[in-house]
Amino acid sequence: MRAFLGLGSNLGDRGYYLSEAVSALKRPAIVILSLSRIYETEPWGVQEQPLYWNQVVEVDTTLPPLDLLHVCQEIEQRFGRVRKEHWGSRTIDIDLLIYDNVVSDSKELTLPHPYLEFREFVLAPLREIAPNLVLPSGRPISQVFGEGKVFPL
Repeated sequence: MRAFLGLGSNLGDRGYYLSEAVSALKRPAIVILSLSRIYETEPWGVQEQPLYWNQVVEVDTTLPPLDLLHVCQEIEQRFGRVRKEHWGSRTIDIDLLIYDNVVSDSKELTLPHPYLEFREFVLAPLREIAPNLVLPSGRPISQVFGEGKVFPL
């Protein structure tokens, strides 16, 4: 199945955390298909925090959505992710944005990601690696622009 993951970091060596998270994703059940450039972005939600570096990764996976989410959470924990404040600073964040055409609204996983079409820090790198993508809402990615400023590095 084709999935898109959003990665973000705004603590410590942001480039290191992004690079190591991408490396940690590589396993027999997850193949990296494409990787966007890194974008520096303003915080979303909680404004009083350092700038983020964000990137989107396209993967092919044999894992079911919940198992892929658990892999992402395990990687976050491995690299010191602490969940103190909703939308707060973090060493690494890995969000499951889209998983094929799966729609889910469970307590543990909502697909597509509920804020996908509102966050330019996800949309800009997603447009870069999948310019012809039609979002689960039916809207072409090329016509969807979210809130926030993004600066490619």
